[in-house]
Amino acid sequence: MNAVPLQALKRVLVVDDEENLRHLLMVILKKGGYEPTAVADGKQALALLEKEPFGIALCDIRMPVMDGLELLQEVRKRGLPTYCIMMSAYGTTETAVEAMRLGAYDYVSKPFKADEILLTLRKALEREQLFQENLELRQALDRERSFEGIIGQSEPMKRIFETIGKVAAHRTTVLVTGESGTGKELLARAIHRNSDRQRAALVPVNCGAIPEHLLETELFGHVKGSFTGAVRDHDGLFEQADGGTLFLDEIAELPLALQVKLLRAIEDGEIRRVGDSSTRTVDVRLVAATAVDLQTAVSEGRFREDLYYRLNVIHIRVPPLRERREDIPLLLEHFVARHAQGHGKLVTGADADTLRLLMAYGWPGNVRELENVVERAVLLCEGDQFGVRDLPDSLSAGAVDHPPPFPVDDLSIKKASKALEAHLIERALRRTRGNRTRASKLLEISHRALLYKMRDYDVDYRPEDDG
Repeated sequence: MNAVPLQALKRVLVVDDEENLRHLLMVILKKGGYEPTAVADGKQALALLEKEPFGIALCDIRMPVMDGLELLQEVRKRGLPTYCIMMSAYGTTETAVEAMRLGAYDYVSKPFKADEILLTLRKALEREQLFQENLELRQALDRERSFEGIIGQSEPMKRIFETIGKVAAHRTTVLVTGESGTGKELLARAIHRNSDRQRAALVPVNCGAIPEHLLETELFGHVKGSFTGAVRDHDGLFEQADGGTLFLDEIAELPLALQVKLLRAIEDGEIRRVGDSSTRTVDVRLVAATAVDLQTAVSEGRFREDLYYRLNVIHIRVPPLRERREDIPLLLEHFVARHAQGHGKLVTGADADTLRLLMAYGWPGNVRELENVVERAVLLCEGDQFGVRDLPDSLSAGAVDHPPPFPVDDLSIKKASKALEAHLIERALRRTRGNRTRASKLLEISHRALLYKMRDYDVDYRPEDDG
């Protein structure tokens, strides 16, 4: 059943073939503060339920034309957002069980008292209100822990979400850097979806996956007859992204000759198809990404300095997973839910030893590697929690010496995140011999935030503590 609209919860549809009972229920419900409507059979009720929202249907079981159980089945089958409460003067345990099996919210035997009806309706009302409050809380929590499908509540990820929120609405070119598997394309999609270009296309292209001799025609297009095999005009990716966003992944793989043409396209907003004598105007927002250090590539002559500075207007560095370990439990929860549902498994998470290993592992393949490991574990798991036996052997070899600084038997993400923050603060203070200004820079938080967290987590350090 779909969620019942809150504004419809006070609207009650009475379905009974006895006119006197319909009248009695109308009186009881009006006195109870409800807005009742009455019909004489299930067919009339179904027609009305499809037109208007009713939070509750009080429905007799034995009726002509369409009885109560038939109506109940139709309401469930069509997903109508209505709680069905069944009534019958021929009440038996079997009848009640059958009604509940078919999806009824509750069952009332005739004759009944006014208080009994009102109490049953109030329970349905409170249940739906509680359900919707929980749904809103879950949605609010999800919003706090993710941004456009990017999962994370660590400080580096929060800063990235904040930056996207500030720059998405502008045409400014964005350079996204980070190791392979960190989710650079997800960031490009988040930028696009938060811009005024979201109704137009986001066109992704991997510059390293297209043969060099085809890159120019892929990016800028060609005209018919411009080379052997050009039997028709071809729109390039810039034209396909006109009005939207072009995402150039692995931008460092672009040949130097094409870098010149890309720079011209960015600065002038014009492109020239291969074999064409004239230029075409395009309105494209460019997001580029690379796992390569472009400054090094510039110094080595492999990347144009002017293009680098043109791309690097806004630079977003996506941290590797090992630098934001506090996000691992969140990502784990997300991927387990996704793949358990996708593969029809009843897996809910990892056991304590496995979580300890996952937190200690170096994750050279970053978030992509974590998702692959989780999917494998979900498929191999025979219970509701996967174990070390369900993980690849490489994970044990890649684990670091120190375990996570919190008790993994406690699955509270909030507690784990606080414990990890306290641990990292203590390590930073030890490394800087108590210099809080330097420690705040290592932690990539403000000095004020460090002081607040030290107070909240009761963390203090003095060089003499180490003897």
